[in-house]
Amino acid sequence: MKKDIHNESVQRLFAAILSLKNLDECYAFFEDICTVNELLSVAQRFQVGEMLLNKKTYQEISRTTGASTTTISRVNRLLNDGNDGIEMAHERIKKEEIEQ
Repeated sequence: MKKDIHNESVQRLFAAILSLKNLDECYAFFEDICTVNELLSVAQRFQVGEMLLNKKTYQEISRTTGASTTTISRVNRLLNDGNDGIEMAHERIKKEEIEQ
């Protein structure tokens, strides 16, 4: 059963994240709120998602990121059945990189 994350504390967290103005503020906030391993795990999942969107193989992704095939499968399942959040962020980042 999937947990419902739509609650006041998560909404407040997202509001705090949206209030951050630059990378330095992001580093300060996330270093305070997450352990190093938590942050690296989330970053790895996003990297895996981007690599899957770029049609990389599981072997390439595992070799590059160090992610297990279980993690890669989980992220792949989210890309297929999730809320399109990874794709949305990936496309926005690509667009910003092109505009720079």
